[in-house]
Amino acid sequence: MSITQSDRIISIESPLGADVLVFRRMTGHESLGKLFEYNLEMLSEDSNIRYTDILGQNLTVILEAEDGGIRYFNGFVSQFDYTGTSDRYAVYKATIKPWLWFLTRTADCRIFQDQDVTAIVQAVLRDNGFSDFELAVSRTCVTRKYCVQYRETDFSFISRLLEEEGIYYYFRHQAGKHILVLTDDISSHESSGTILYYPPEQDRRDEQHVDYWQTHTKVKSGKYVATDFDFIKPKKSLESRSSSPGSYDHSDDEIFDYPGKYYEKGPGDSLTRIRLEEIQAVAEQGDGRGNTSKITTGKLFELSNYPRIDQNIEYLVTETELEICSDDYISQSASSSHSPVPSEANTVAETSIDDPVKDVYRCQFKALKQTIPFRSESVTRKTRVEGPQTAIVVGPAGEEIYTDEHGRVKVQFHWDRYGTSDENSSCWIRVSQNWAGKQWGAVFLPRIGQEVIVDFLEGDPDRPIITGRVYNGDNPTPYGLPANKTQSGIKSRSSKGGSGDNFNELRFEDKKGVEEIYFHAEKDFNRVVENNDTLKVGFSKKEPGDQTIDINNDRTETVGHNETISIGNDRTETVANNETINIGVNRDETVGGNETVGIGINQTITVGANKTETIVAASTETIGAAKALTIGAAYQVSVGAAKNESVGLSSSEQVGLSKHIIAGKRFELVVGSSSLILNADGTILLKGTQIKMEGSKHVEVLSELVDIN
Repeated sequence: MSITQSDRIISIESPLGADVLVFRRMTGHESLGKLFEYNLEMLSEDSNIRYTDILGQNLTVILEAEDGGIRYFNGFVSQFDYTGTSDRYAVYKATIKPWLWFLTRTADCRIFQDQDVTAIVQAVLRDNGFSDFELAVSRTCVTRKYCVQYRETDFSFISRLLEEEGIYYYFRHQAGKHILVLTDDISSHESSGTILYYPPEQDRRDEQHVDYWQTHTKVKSGKYVATDFDFIKPKKSLESRSSSPGSYDHSDDEIFDYPGKYYEKGPGDSLTRIRLEEIQAVAEQGDGRGNTSKITTGKLFELSNYPRIDQNIEYLVTETELEICSDDYISQSASSSHSPVPSEANTVAETSIDDPVKDVYRCQFKALKQTIPFRSESVTRKTRVEGPQTAIVVGPAGEEIYTDEHGRVKVQFHWDRYGTSDENSSCWIRVSQNWAGKQWGAVFLPRIGQEVIVDFLEGDPDRPIITGRVYNGDNPTPYGLPANKTQSGIKSRSSKGGSGDNFNELRFEDKKGVEEIYFHAEKDFNRVVENNDTLKVGFSKKEPGDQTIDINNDRTETVGHNETISIGNDRTETVANNETINIGVNRDETVGGNETVGIGINQTITVGANKTETIVAASTETIGAAKALTIGAAYQVSVGAAKNESVGLSSSEQVGLSKHIIAGKRFELVVGSSSLILNADGTILLKGTQIKMEGSKHVEVLSELVDIN
């Protein structure tokens, strides 16, 4: 006679076909916000079932309840064991878990941007090929600008996000499948109706009921406070708090945490409320036990007939642990001495195959008052980044520098296999600078293609910060090493489109004997000194120190007040073309020795008022050609000693009015052999080979004595 489940109220549907595996026993555990696990013991007439035919496959346990309803337990086989034989049947064990469990078998590194938690979770589920889920979340979650899955299983990642948002889940079992329900509110839970309580001594085993019920109340914190820091508004207070103390001592104890990972008060208030609800969800709960299959994780029920009236209210089942037995396929007279199955496998009384079916269903459970919000405990820890990493700076195609108003950049992490190495690869990441003040400090922006060092605040992959930069094979050092190991400095690159020949540079050469500081400006060099500026060349070491200035085009020098130039030795100034000197007031020029002025062609000197020229000793003026002297008013020449004037050819003098010549002792006018001498004593001597006097009208000679000889 073949084994069959057709007359059983508990049966199994498996991919192996009808009655290949039949139900013997099942234990299981199912909780809100956790993966369920059911452990099955099954019998089969086939002792050669291959694990490859059932492992990872869908399996359903069907329970026909006494009230005519059907209860399903559906899952996927995560483990399948052959344990030996019992009587003439092979004994197999299987562990079934939800499809969500497969996400514990996958891990990834992935970045999500500008999505809320529900969108992220749905994306992960669908990317794993699953669609049997429902979203029953009552509120809109805050959009997360940057959310990282870093070396986490997909299950740990979404579990952590759901816990943070106060979202939990349960499973709705159906024939051939189970539905994952994501929720945060009691309204998404169905009711199983009223369940009666009977004490154990009343022995109501033939009636579905609860025979054990007690409640637990614990001291829990009544306040939750959190805060964070927003670098864009650093003085803004982000402290948020939620308070719901009880009526007993120490019920107002406070928990404070940082960082809250929010940047507005609204999300902060939501966070503290959820965390406080999480703490208080386990402060008061009930424990029960019974034989009713109506107690289902994720469903509501109303307790009735309990002696304490205030307990007869509606509850949400948060956890169940059940045992179902149906053991009478095995003959009472069967011997299992040849079986390797442990003795506890045969703990249920064995009866004849023809005996009436005797099935046992027992369930222990935990429940929460319907008025208390349920929140999963935050037990899934975020993976921490153990130390800094490096990444490559990225940006839009065609750009060399990509930044925002805060000097942040974007990077492509080496572990991000989904990144596109462009402006969408990461969030904006702050860059540490050597100095950062209020519109003062140092600014060196990482450029696209450069490798940077990225650290993470508190090891949180969601909070990267760039702390440094490093060279690599594509970006070598500006000074070849180790040949130039004594050189250090700063060398930039012109952008956009600059080549190796386009740069600004400040370089230090520390090689002994050839020390150097080198400045290079690719285009303009502007220097502003608001007070004193001192330049010493070759001074402190008493060594020859030369300065050379080469200016390819124009030079403009403006001195707002005085300028003093002191030259210890010679000075040579060469002007290839014209020189113009404008002096607003006075000019004093002192030459300690000789001065030679050489003018290749003409010289023009214009004096707006008076000109005084003092020569301590002799003055010699040599003019190669003519000289014209024009004086607008009077002209006076004072000679302290002798004066000698020599004219090589003719000399002409024209006086518009009178001319007055005074000689202290003697005045002599000589032309060849003729002369005129005037002495201070009044003697006048006119000499010549021939003297002729003509008067066109009259000649008069007056004297006391006139001698004509």
